Amino acid sequence: MSLRNPLTSEFLDQIVLLQVVAVRRKWGARLEVIEKWQKILLLKRRSKLCVSPFGCTFGFAYDGRMAYIALLFPASTVVKMDCTDIDILDCTVVRRRGADGRIPVRTLDRGASSSAAAAEPTGYPGGPYDTSLLVKYEHHVARHIWFGEERGPKKELKVAGHGLKLNSRVPLALPPQMESWVSRSGLASLQRTSLNKIDTNLVSAFVERWHLETSSFHMPFGEMSITLDDVACLLHLPIRGIFWSPQDVTEELAVELAVDYLGVSQSQAQSHVRSCRGSYYKLEWLYDIFVHHRAASSWAYATRAYLLMLVGSTIFADKTFTLVEARYLLLFRDLDGCSGYSWGAAALVTLYRYLGDASMYSCKQLGGYPTLLHCWIHEYFPTVGKRGENWNPAGNCGLPRAMRWSYRQGVLKVDDLRPILDELTPTDVIWRPFEDHRAWRVFDEICLYRGCLKWGETVVPYLPDRCLRQFGYRQYVPSPPLDCMMATDIDVDWISYHQSVVDVIGSSSVATTPSEVVDGYLEWYYRVSHPRLVPPHRDAPREVPVPVYDAGPSDPDWARVSTLIRRYLRQVNAEEEDPQFSDLFEALHISRSH
Repeated sequence: MSLRNPLTSEFLDQIVLLQVVAVRRKWGARLEVIEKWQKILLLKRRSKLCVSPFGCTFGFAYDGRMAYIALLFPASTVVKMDCTDIDILDCTVVRRRGADGRIPVRTLDRGASSSAAAAEPTGYPGGPYDTSLLVKYEHHVARHIWFGEERGPKKELKVAGHGLKLNSRVPLALPPQMESWVSRSGLASLQRTSLNKIDTNLVSAFVERWHLETSSFHMPFGEMSITLDDVACLLHLPIRGIFWSPQDVTEELAVELAVDYLGVSQSQAQSHVRSCRGSYYKLEWLYDIFVHHRAASSWAYATRAYLLMLVGSTIFADKTFTLVEARYLLLFRDLDGCSGYSWGAAALVTLYRYLGDASMYSCKQLGGYPTLLHCWIHEYFPTVGKRGENWNPAGNCGLPRAMRWSYRQGVLKVDDLRPILDELTPTDVIWRPFEDHRAWRVFDEICLYRGCLKWGETVVPYLPDRCLRQFGYRQYVPSPPLDCMMATDIDVDWISYHQSVVDVIGSSSVATTPSEVVDGYLEWYYRVSHPRLVPPHRDAPREVPVPVYDAGPSDPDWARVSTLIRRYLRQVNAEEEDPQFSDLFEALHISRSH
């Protein structure tokens, strides 16, 4: 092998973009051009597999004198080509990523100077060079994490999870008179979708990557988001419908609403609202009203109390953890008409709002429906976090996809998860996880609407052009985010969504590989975002303990096999009693016995 540009060992400690022309010797002197890669992203790993933008996988190694590349072509059985059959005709460093995880716009030789470089915006250490996109980064938790500053003694957020209580309050079957109203409301699926518990460390690690300016998670390889399609598939909530513009509800009006629509006495309502210290109702109080009116066959009162308790425990959960806003009772004044709302948009607006709050350094709690975020992580990132699976997607019979998952206690803390997320690549993502769910939830093109979503007085930008790979399209450099403060015709834009969909996909094309991006996207992204949360020079995360079964193998080859198996089991937080890992634990036992 020969390299026109020799690479130093320093090369392995950084992430770079290369231009490579690779050829393979074939039949003696004849050369066959395999592929020319423009801008290949090499990860900070020795002898690990990486993926080119064209979907061809290759291994990279360095022996102190020479760099070697071995190709792996996608097929049902991947065959590794002999390194000696590969010649690297040209290997030129195009961009070198620095210690902060970003790729500078230009790289100057040592000792060189440039007035243009000096004029570039300096940005934030570990954060964006160009601050025109993430204008609130100064207050973002990621800026503080880079310097080792945590939110407080507890690094993870306090998360409002009502799963256990809600599951105990939802009856196995509702009376037929109530069942009809609940089914027609569009909210019936929320009775069974909540996880019993939430992995607060896992959720917190993703919240640290959320940016309210773009309504997206900023991952090492680009942006991702929770979309309307995700809500439709995970929760089976209706996406199409109207937004809700409520009236202000004072404590006095909260009392009147409880009397008129919940069937309680004036004195009881006054006493309760006063105890809530605002225009709120307690979830436990609503449950008691539901039980009382169900026994008395007062079906309308019982249904309103039940639905308000249901949404207050799920999509409208707030950071009080025990209360729901009294104004939401207005949604259920007309039990026959509440099916017209876009409940999916309502869930998304509320979660976006709380994600934006929780991404700020000063915030220590997360509201909204954490099950939606938790299950979204499980669907898109199969190697991150502890996952309990109730059934395989192939065995689903029309249930909301969130019901596939159950809580499993993770062992990784939020500071363990940060470097794991830093090292994620596009191949670690299931970009379109719901294609096997289309028999029950057909994709709706309104999910590609680009504009503002509104629920109550909360307005958030919904920007699918920033996460096109989740829709099967090639990702391009997106337009600047919308300024929702200036939006005036949100309801009209939502109804006439078609033109915005055309604008979103008109500049793209169907992706040939799931993670395909246009040339220049990554350079732009590294300039305006922060691929890493943890500086690479910081100490490695502590090792997750796994059971030690014996003294280990004496043979070096078996010792290597044992080490590789144990490393993988640590990464996925495997437990021996888990059936899906039984074969690997058996292999570990065998390897350690040699």
